Amino acid sequence: MDFSLNDDQNAIADMATALFSDSCSDEALLAFDESGKTTMDSLWKSCIETGLNALYLPEKLGGSELGFTELMLVLEAQGKALGQVPLWRNQVAAAAIATFADESLHPLVSKVATGDILLTLSQADHTRAHGIELQAAITPDGLLLNGQVNAVPEGGSADGLIVSVAGPEGVQPVVIELASKGITRIEGVFTQGEAIADLIFDNVTVPTTNILPSSAVEWLEVRSIAAQAAIQLGVSAQQIKRTVEYVNERRQFDRQIASFQAVQMAMADCHIALESLRSALWQLCYRLDAGLPAQPEALATAWLASEAGHTVGHKAQHVHGGFGVDVTYPIHRYLYWSRALSLGLGGSRAILEKLGDWLTINDKLGWKYDLDENTTV
Repeated sequence: MDFSLNDDQNAIADMATALFSDSCSDEALLAFDESGKTTMDSLWKSCIETGLNALYLPEKLGGSELGFTELMLVLEAQGKALGQVPLWRNQVAAAAIATFADESLHPLVSKVATGDILLTLSQADHTRAHGIELQAAITPDGLLLNGQVNAVPEGGSADGLIVSVAGPEGVQPVVIELASKGITRIEGVFTQGEAIADLIFDNVTVPTTNILPSSAVEWLEVRSIAAQAAIQLGVSAQQIKRTVEYVNERRQFDRQIASFQAVQMAMADCHIALESLRSALWQLCYRLDAGLPAQPEALATAWLASEAGHTVGHKAQHVHGGFGVDVTYPIHRYLYWSRALSLGLGGSRAILEKLGDWLTINDKLGWKYDLDENTTV
């Protein structure tokens, strides 16, 4: 089997790496932190100009119609550079509309591709202890929503949102125009500096055309996990790279601290966590692009992403010593991002519980069950 990237994929990865690294030097990140902004506007404009904001969207609606593997490469580059732009939620939400929604909503996807509007999505309520708080009642016109959705990324500036609601027919994702009457936004900032908002719904009407089928719940979940895991892969990879450079330069007792056995073992643990995540993520993206079921693979990848974020983040901070807690030194930003990504995925314990629930009702897991002769018609 050939696991290497093709020429087009390498070109996309190189372009994304160059774009993000040019815009996200340590000096630029410090200036961004001090500005109080929550989005790198010039970088986001460049993402739109180069088409990175529409890689995963259908070509007929203005996108490039590439796979999740290509999007993964871009998100990995974003994670390495810590580029604060709303890249993946915007695309995944638009792709969900293109895949599941009524054609009357497809112009939204075209506007996302051109950068005229911004969409976001919220998956966090699926992993929170209190569950989905946004309740839906059926009306002749569609759904009537009441409740609250907390910490919605870009919730204060986005034009539209995909969120799951709990109603008489179970959990369903819906497309909501955030300018609708009855929505109150309470804005804030998340752990790594991303803009968020609590959204309070008071008798908000959602038309029938904006209701997505229940099958979209899993579709959104596995792609949300893959996207966040790809960013975590980039964050952890760069965190390890910077830490290795530091321990090779830093000297104590007239020796490089990289020569200390404890430091070597800590960095080996980080490398193992990183490569475990990479293997699982690549398999997940392959299955998404091949149209294969991927929920257990997604949950396993989510757990590995959370664990890698914790392992790499804390060991990198530890071997940096005092520099690790100095906010004028760049390494702390990677820990902030890792913690935010872990929270977005739901946390290791919640992910393991969900994977355990899946395994209790599914006794077939592994590539061999995807073969035609094992498929029941």
